[in-house]
Amino acid sequence: MSAWYPWIVLLHLSCAIVFVGAVTFEVVVLEALYRHFDIATMQSIEKAVMARVRRFMPVVVILLFVSGGVLFEIRCGGLECVGSRFGNWLLLKVLLAFGVLGVFVNAMWTMRSGKMDVCRFRHTHRIVLGLMVGIVFLAKTMFYL
Repeated sequence: MSAWYPWIVLLHLSCAIVFVGAVTFEVVVLEALYRHFDIATMQSIEKAVMARVRRFMPVVVILLFVSGGVLFEIRCGGLECVGSRFGNWLLLKVLLAFGVLGVFVNAMWTMRSGKMDVCRFRHTHRIVLGLMVGIVFLAKTMFYL
């Protein structure tokens, strides 16, 4: 499996970039557009964006978590590394990732049931962005902390 490690890392990083990029776009760009357009126009824009995101984001999230699980198994050997400094930071990163997954699944469920409103949409994406910033910080520093 370790021969596949670089490819799995590449897949994982690619999915993470797409996911974080999409959430960042929604928080930084879409929210700023509310100052320039009326509510009805913004709801139409968000509806169009979300329709597009719903087509590919579930696949991206599944690949992100599957590749992350494989990388965890390769780097940690099951749970052998938990208890070490690296293992504890990795476990915190995984917990944050499952927090993102929980918020993501809740958002998808809320959208499908028609209960997603503008306020919930904004807060959901802000929470996910905050968790993702934490994950990226840990991913880049856990080898050095």
